[in-house]
This record gives sequence, structure tokens and C-alpha cells, in this order.
Amino acid sequence: MSISIIIPTYNEEKTISRLVSHLQSHAEKESEIIIVDGGSNDDTLAKAKKAGACCITSPRKGRAVQMNEGAAKASGEIFYFVHADSFPPPEFCSDITNAIKGGFPSGCYRFQFDSDHPLLKINSYMTRFDHIMCRGGDQTLFITRELFIQLGGYRDDYGRL
Repeated sequence: MSISIIIPTYNEEKTISRLVSHLQSHAEKESEIIIVDGGSNDDTLAKAKKAGACCITSPRKGRAVQMNEGAAKASGEIFYFVHADSFPPPEFCSDITNAIKGGFPSGCYRFQFDSDHPLLKINSYMTRFDHIMCRGGDQTLFITRELFIQLGGYRDDYGRL
């Protein structure tokens, strides 16, 4: 199963090169990395291209719009949405493939912050629970192309209601 890794960005020059390198070093050969930029005014796109990612510019800024744009350009059977400051574990490809083979057409990781701040530790702990208040995009999200299309993608009007 091929995986398209889709990363919405806006002024992420500080982390994007390191993230693309991390993903490339752990992704399977048929995987693709798509950066969908929301109009950054820093060197995000230049650094992402130099690191080897496919880069596109979204017609509008907004995470949902950008992720839908990336999905429209993606060729993979699986879409894996990753924030520019989130680093998935090295085994992410096999984890995702095994989850889908196990009957889970979508899913996410729990997360942990690179900080000892007590509130962030509580936030990380809460991501182990299956409740809407305990979920978020920083966990990275995977979904099969088929289910993503069936659901109609991300609601890009959600933040503007």
C-alpha cells in the first residue's frame, strides 16, 4: 500500500527540512511527501524542495483547505496527514499498513511533547483516550483514500461557521 504524506505548512522554515528528512529516512520507497503551503513569507517552500518534498501552494490558507488540496494531488492509497512540527515514530509506515490490514481504515497516534511542562504532560496523557476532546491533528492522522473520498474530505468551512 502506497502512502502519501501530506503536510500543511505556513511559515515552518525552522522544522520543515528536519521533518522531511525524518520522513524520507523512515518511509517506504513508494511513499510521497507533499508539502501544501498556505502562503508562507519565509523559506518554508525552498527548504522543503531542497529536502526533496513535492511542494504546492494552496489557493487559500487554512489547514483543511491545504490538506484537501494535498489529497487531490496525492497518488497514494493511504493519506497520512502530518503537522510540520510533529515527528512520527520511525515505524509509522508499518504501523499504518498493519492497522489498515487489521481493519482500521483510519487512525492516529498518541503524542508526546518535547517538554517537561506539566500541562503538556497532561495533554499528552489524554491522547490515549478515545474521545473527541482528547484528539487533534498533532497526533498525525491516516485514512484510506477510499474513506477520505467517501467522507468528502475535510470541511474547509468548519473554522468559518
